[in-house]
Amino acid sequence: MNKNYYAILMAGGIGTRFWPVSTKEFPKQFHDMLGTGETLIQRTFHRLSKIVPKEHIFILTNESYSDLVCEQLPEIKKCQLVLEPAMRNTAPCILYASLKIQKENPDALMVVAPSDHWIENEQAFVKNVQQAFNFCSGNDVLMTLGIHPTFPNTGYGYIEYDKGGKETIKFVNQFREKPDYKTAKSFIDKGNFLWNAGIFMWSVTSIIKAFQDNQPQLYALFESGIEVYNTDRETEFVNENYEKSENISIDYAVMEKSDNVYVITAEFDWNDLGTWGSLYDKLPKDGHNNAILNARTLAENAEGNIIRTNKDKLVVVDGLNDYIIVDKDDVLLIYPKNKEQDIKQILQRVKKKYGDDSL
Repeated sequence: MNKNYYAILMAGGIGTRFWPVSTKEFPKQFHDMLGTGETLIQRTFHRLSKIVPKEHIFILTNESYSDLVCEQLPEIKKCQLVLEPAMRNTAPCILYASLKIQKENPDALMVVAPSDHWIENEQAFVKNVQQAFNFCSGNDVLMTLGIHPTFPNTGYGYIEYDKGGKETIKFVNQFREKPDYKTAKSFIDKGNFLWNAGIFMWSVTSIIKAFQDNQPQLYALFESGIEVYNTDRETEFVNENYEKSENISIDYAVMEKSDNVYVITAEFDWNDLGTWGSLYDKLPKDGHNNAILNARTLAENAEGNIIRTNKDKLVVVDGLNDYIIVDKDDVLLIYPKNKEQDIKQILQRVKKKYGDDSL
């Protein structure tokens, strides 16, 4: 396995749209959401380890989740944890991790991958990442994997690529924000748009140069600690300075501002597992299209539901169609699937009403 290959596994999110299973104290990446016997972070780590040495996979997460990470990934060392003392979106933590990796290996090639995606064909994933690494080696480029859109999804950002040429790797013209339905349909009709999966590949030299060019203040903040990275003084520096960084995503900070971005159309089935509905799509169904996790059910005149409980709980449903039914400890959620995007706001209203920030 190539000693210059590295990975940043992004595992700091809360996953509020998967409430009540996903909570601030125990977010979705640490759950076995699909009933496979592996949590999402475990599955992602093992997928990345098919192309990147395990000791080169850095886990980016909030410091409050460090024990959870170590418990679920016992094969990693403490030095592979990159802990955020504050939530500042994806750009600051990617820059921080990249500077640590550059100090360790200036020839590093990196893949950045979220911990909560579901990828069916892992060999195809490895093939696509290898293609990207080959292209990044010796070239000052930033790369991403795009997903061929199967319908006009309004919940994803899109990547518009240049139609010219027959090459597998395409030049990115621009990134497009989450569109309305009419705009999403027009994207698909044009044929040169992909869903933005948030999976990136680049050399450590190229990504740090991109930060220097596009985010000089952010770069200066983190570069000032280069002497202490990978030493016992690193934590003190990060605790003092991390909160000073701007709350900004890697897309806004770098990708949308750069003119050397390329994309590969992914050859694997992909699901971002961002909502209960996306989870429903990946689960096996009963004869009435109900997706059931852990529960024992008696469903009469009930179709299209997703039902999740603690193991072997008996659930009886009659006359309910296309609902999310989730029972976890002292919370029961019964909510229409077509309003799943509102769960994040509902959670805030529940917290406000009952004053319980642990939900």
